[in-house]
Amino acid sequence: MIRSLALRKAPNRRLRMLLALPAAAAVVAVAAACSSPGTPSSSGGGSSAHAAAAAGSLMAAKIGGATVLTNAKGFTLYSFAPDTSTKSNCNGTCAQNWPPVKGPATAAGVKGTFGTIKRPDGSIQATFDGHPLYTFVGDTAPGQAKGNGLNAAGGVWHEVTTSGSAPAGSSSSGSGGGYGY
Repeated sequence: MIRSLALRKAPNRRLRMLLALPAAAAVVAVAAACSSPGTPSSSGGGSSAHAAAAAGSLMAAKIGGATVLTNAKGFTLYSFAPDTSTKSNCNGTCAQNWPPVKGPATAAGVKGTFGTIKRPDGSIQATFDGHPLYTFVGDTAPGQAKGNGLNAAGGVWHEVTTSGSAPAGSSSSGSGGGYGY
């Protein structure tokens, strides 16, 4: 009798655990998006808008005192500290929150080396000076850099500056450590 009761409860525990995992992932994503100071805004700058605007032509823009790379729509581009020059370490849920910039890409007047890497899913991602490039779904309008300095998805995210580092003692979002990449 006790054994049959335990067997009936086990599937319920598994079901609750399976249902809890997506909820936990959603909480982490919302926390990452909301953890840096910034102006509250409505959603609308979703990953498809970020990714679609990012392919091809990039540009440099002054955001919060630093000159950073942006996509064609003015959304800040980021690098992920755990990445290497040949491999992105941001996949799955990470890539949903930090959409990879599709390559190849260029930016007129920007000094540095643009390149590409092949992602695990076979897509091509743009790089700048050996750093794979991403946008951030928490940036809901051009000119924001809410992802700068965030420690999320297993590493720290930095806005990509065109000089290799942000001005000393400042960052675009006010939450980073003033690092370019």
